[in-house]
Amino acid sequence: MVLPMAASAQLTANVGLTTNYKFRGQDQKTSSARWVKPALQGGVDYTFGESGFYVGNWNSTVQWLDGNRVEMDFYGGYKFKAADVDWDVGLLTYVYPGNTTGNTTELYGAGTYGPVTVKYSHTVSKDYFGWAGNKIDGSMKGRNTGYLNVAFAQEVAPKTTLKVSVGYTRFSSDIKDLGVPNYLDYSVGGSYDLGDGLSLSAAWVGANKTGDFGFVNKGRAIVSLAKTF
Repeated sequence: MVLPMAASAQLTANVGLTTNYKFRGQDQKTSSARWVKPALQGGVDYTFGESGFYVGNWNSTVQWLDGNRVEMDFYGGYKFKAADVDWDVGLLTYVYPGNTTGNTTELYGAGTYGPVTVKYSHTVSKDYFGWAGNKIDGSMKGRNTGYLNVAFAQEVAPKTTLKVSVGYTRFSSDIKDLGVPNYLDYSVGGSYDLGDGLSLSAAWVGANKTGDFGFVNKGRAIVSLAKTF
């Protein structure tokens, strides 16, 4: 069993450039209200043969925490098929090496049926990206914040895929007690396969509650170029 799995194990890498990195509808460079805030991104993924298990790392330049300019994501999980649905469960940790206030860990589970994917992420770390200020006031927690996303992806022409998604962030009670509202985010766009692992994508991305979060939640036209090796 060991040799066949080792023979079919696969390592892939990716690198990309985007005009703006938004996470759950929010700009990840908050120092400027400009539309174009370039971010360099990339990572690696390793699958353990046909076992369904995988691990990976993904990184991006960011600017929303003092003393930190990079986000490093580490994850691992298990993919399988049941009842005609492709399932994916795992654990993901967001790390901000220059300022650990933002460090967050989530459990996630997703199911894909045809062109539709439903994914739920649940915070298990003490805080959710520093929103509760747990490292300042240990009595406050961001744990149990949840994020639900419904995405649709369908090829509508050769090499062209339409992509639409809607997400909902439900903050923990401690964060909501600080006056931070739950909110919706959205993305409407598509991608074009340029061949040889190169793809170009464009989307309009944003979120509601701009009165509470300001310009970081406003809709932006985002263009990204990515290469998979």
